[in-house]
Amino acid sequence: MAGLWLFFMALAVVYLLPGPDMILLLQTGARQGKGAALATALGLGIARGCHVALAALGLAALFKTAPWTFDVVRLVGAAYLLWIGIQCLRTTMLPSLNSAGSTTEKSHWREAIQRGLLTNLLNPKALLFCSVLLPQFIEPHAGPVLAQFATLGVMLVGVGLLFDSAYALVGAALGRWLQRSPSAQRVQQWLFGSLLIGFAVRLTFVQQA
Repeated sequence: MAGLWLFFMALAVVYLLPGPDMILLLQTGARQGKGAALATALGLGIARGCHVALAALGLAALFKTAPWTFDVVRLVGAAYLLWIGIQCLRTTMLPSLNSAGSTTEKSHWREAIQRGLLTNLLNPKALLFCSVLLPQFIEPHAGPVLAQFATLGVMLVGVGLLFDSAYALVGAALGRWLQRSPSAQRVQQWLFGSLLIGFAVRLTFVQQA
């Protein structure tokens, strides 16, 4: 039980750190509303579940034996983040709240899920994080290792969804406030777009430990 609390606190610290996932959620909430941001959070959760499964299969070891695979995923992920950042900079004004909600519900939720999924799935650091963190909390004498890994994986995804949902709601609230200030919209647009581009550049130079 103490180990699970320690694991929860470790996850909370990680999810509180600014990163591309957080910025994407805030940006989506501000530009497209609560529905699209929550859909993005769902996509991020699906990606984390994939990373947990891949970590359980030991796929992260492939990055060690074939470093070029790490580089391919890293560069593709950086290019995708760069593209999202540029799209943020090119976006003009926020849509009205009514039209934003209607459009999101009818046609944008799949795109939002896909955006969240790809943003996290194409970040090789997320897979390495799962591969390094989860085994630290496995106790060989506490029961089947696979069951423990699954429990920790569910916690990782669940805690992530809680934090991501909170960021989505904050982003949506930010969007409602930005409706009143065109100048603040431009600042938000350039700030979030520049941050995503910065994360893309940083990911380009990430090396395996």
